[in-house]
Amino acid sequence: MYTLFKINADELDSSFLKGLKAMFKNKEIEIVVCEAGQSEEDETAYLLKSSANRERLLKAIENAAHERNLITVKLDELQ
Repeated sequence: MYTLFKINADELDSSFLKGLKAMFKNKEIEIVVCEAGQSEEDETAYLLKSSANRERLLKAIENAAHERNLITVKLDELQ
């Protein structure tokens, strides 16, 4: 299971920890902490590192901006 929590550090309290322990009862977990903006920047940098990946992503952004090559999915068809 992968769960992402975005929370202000000032809102962390013992009830958050209790909820986390209940959610992952008897399982080994990893906890990574970073500033929210930083993780988004790191993910973007990682995805753009490869020239082939960068070209593909930038082309996809351009296509979306000009409404080209879009795939329509009906929510009720998703399972």
